[in-house]
Amino acid sequence: MGRGRRRQILIALGLVMLMGVAVYLRLWTIDYRISSSETELLRKQFDLANREAMDESAEWRHRYDAELEKTAKCFKELSEIKESCRHKAVDTTGLNKKLEILQKENMDLLERVESLKQELEAEKLKCSMRQI
Repeated sequence: MGRGRRRQILIALGLVMLMGVAVYLRLWTIDYRISSSETELLRKQFDLANREAMDESAEWRHRYDAELEKTAKCFKELSEIKESCRHKAVDTTGLNKKLEILQKENMDLLERVESLKQELEAEKLKCSMRQI
């Protein structure tokens, strides 16, 4: 009876081991299905996050391009204003020189008019003296 009992225990142990392996395989397949669905879910979330990051990157690039364009436009306008001021400064310098020359000529002409007035008065006096 010792051998029969041992045999029953071995068969029972083998049966329990077989059932344990079956339960283990069942749990493994359940876990595998959950893992693969989680993997798919993670992949979808990653794709969504990647698209959002690309959209945000494109938005920031658009903002950068717009600001760059504004900066270039302002720089161009500033350069034009500076150039205009340089031309005006050159024109103003030239006009100031012309004004000085004209003022000198005017002074000379006023002096000449004054001298001509004096000559005229002198001639008038001479004429009036001759008539007396």
